[in-house]
Amino acid sequence: MTATLATLPLSAIGCRHCGQPLTASSGGEFCCAGCAAAFDMIKGLGLGRYYEARVIDANQRPLRPDSEHEASQLDRFIHPHKDGGYRLDLMVDGLQCGACVWLIESALSKLPGLKEGRVNMSTRRLRLSWTGERQHGADLVRQVERLGYRLAPFDLSCLKAADDKTGQRLTRALAVAGFAAGNVMMLSIGIWAGGGEIGPATRDLLHWISALIALPAVTYAGVPFFASAWAALRQGRANMDLPISVGVTLVTGMSLIETARGGEHAYFDSAAALLFFLLIGRTMDHLARRRARVAAEQLIALRAISVMVIGPDDLVRPVAAEAVEPGWRMQVASGERIGVDGVILEGMSFLDQSLITGESLPRPVGPGDLVFAGSLNLGAPLSIRATAAGEGTVLAECVRLIEAAENRRGLFVGLSDRIARLYAPVVHLAALITCLVWRFGFDASWSEALLNAAAVLIITCPCALALAVPAVQVITAGRLFRRGILLKSPTALERLASVTLVAFDKTGTLSEPEFALRAAAEIAPEARALAASLAAASRHPLARALLRAQPAAAAPLANVKETPGSGVEGAGPEG
Repeated sequence: MTATLATLPLSAIGCRHCGQPLTASSGGEFCCAGCAAAFDMIKGLGLGRYYEARVIDANQRPLRPDSEHEASQLDRFIHPHKDGGYRLDLMVDGLQCGACVWLIESALSKLPGLKEGRVNMSTRRLRLSWTGERQHGADLVRQVERLGYRLAPFDLSCLKAADDKTGQRLTRALAVAGFAAGNVMMLSIGIWAGGGEIGPATRDLLHWISALIALPAVTYAGVPFFASAWAALRQGRANMDLPISVGVTLVTGMSLIETARGGEHAYFDSAAALLFFLLIGRTMDHLARRRARVAAEQLIALRAISVMVIGPDDLVRPVAAEAVEPGWRMQVASGERIGVDGVILEGMSFLDQSLITGESLPRPVGPGDLVFAGSLNLGAPLSIRATAAGEGTVLAECVRLIEAAENRRGLFVGLSDRIARLYAPVVHLAALITCLVWRFGFDASWSEALLNAAAVLIITCPCALALAVPAVQVITAGRLFRRGILLKSPTALERLASVTLVAFDKTGTLSEPEFALRAAAEIAPEARALAASLAAASRHPLARALLRAQPAAAAPLANVKETPGSGVEGAGPEG
């Protein structure tokens, strides 16, 4: 679901920067101070036409800079360039459309020293190259993050997702089948429309041209179905691809024989068109699965960049989360995401574990409590002993569950497979009976009998069942995942159709992930400003709500102290 902002009134688009709905506490045209600052920055750079050209995707994360997100620490991922200067490859979270690519590249071009700042929309890759000091990379990263995008190192998992050879093969097969179907169909229309006015020589010439186009195209585009049918036969079973493969092969072969004999009828167009439409569904299904996989890989890359490990000498140093071993001690600062699973050794705080548990309310934790990768520390610093890292974390298990749910068969997909076990023998038997009846019952030639048998195989192809069920299931699973809903069972959506009552046993799962101050106008401006000044030093969700409710920038107080579970206190300008 997308909508162009230029065609909607302000009340419909909400915040002028991120497009999210405005609340009574917003107090203006923006939902938060971060969006207002980003809007002023874009206008100040002369890039205001971004708001006219962009398209908002409801399934993507809102482009909101004011969120619980610390500035990315990417210094260790900077590499010297062979011709001087430095290079940094990043992944961008929050890309909505081509206007986002133009905005990022244009905003970066305003900074001095930049040699290259290019964004790849397909892989969400941002490549930065600059001259001068190494620290200049932090300015480039900050320029992008001030717009509302989040950056993470571009790792091998992203490259693997981008290098999708199966998708490339399906796309090429689809293009070849579409080219052949379109051109052979035009030649066939000439034969059909000509009727008796076209002589045998002209008809045979058009048939041979059709064969010249269709034979290599069917051979290449049919490989996904031929390979699947052959694999099923080697395992002693039949699937939906078997009658398709037999039907296409029979039609193409008999059409070639008829063309060589100078016959009146050839069906190269039917074989190419059938493959084209079937490949459309198979390609859509694969692309939907790929998007879900990429979303899972981006989740891992964006949630766990690095951790601060406490060495034997009590010195703290950054280490990649995947390199952490069980038993290592780590320091997790306030506002930082935990990169590994572990046990708290020291400190008391509140954790946002919505990524893992779905609970939007922070959970109080202390020494001895278990913590999981992806959780956000909202309070005081914590000292943690690692118990699992990388692929051993609960967060990685969530990603594996997503992949397993994509690969499992749902109720209707499984039903189609069970039908295929009966469908293939029944359809092949019907085709054989058709062939024998035409040959001996109606005294037709063998070529005519085989063509009628092939027609039975093609006409009975269950295109709707083969195309609609997998595509709908996978697209739905991917969209739910992008909205933060983990679909563990492939039959959950199908069983949901028979649900008549839904009971929730945890009120926290029904609340919004972000809090808002109600009736802010009824609070005295001085009291609201004082509360915002205190809240500016805290990462607690309630403190962030107070800060967002303050229209003007809050002046931070001195000597602010936060006590987990009790609130914050501090001294004013006069002490």
